[in-house]
Amino acid sequence: MKDPHKVLLYPQATEKAVKLLESENKLVFIVANDASRSDVKQAVELLFNVRVDNVKIEITPKGLKRAYVRLAPEFMADEIASKLGMI
Repeated sequence: MKDPHKVLLYPQATEKAVKLLESENKLVFIVANDASRSDVKQAVELLFNVRVDNVKIEITPKGLKRAYVRLAPEFMADEIASKLGMI
């Protein structure tokens, strides 16, 4: 297993990310280029003590890898975002 601190580079706090946070219970992270969906899922679950329902990954035009992480309904993404200083 990879080090969770090396998998998740930083959270993204754009307007779209905040909208997803509120409407779909999703967090958005920039992740390492070699990180897989399962790596991201394990890292989020270990670092924040939550259960992850789904992870989707995309590559941005700048070559960064962005992960959309949907949390299980019993966990609130806005609580984690406030701990990270996003909102």
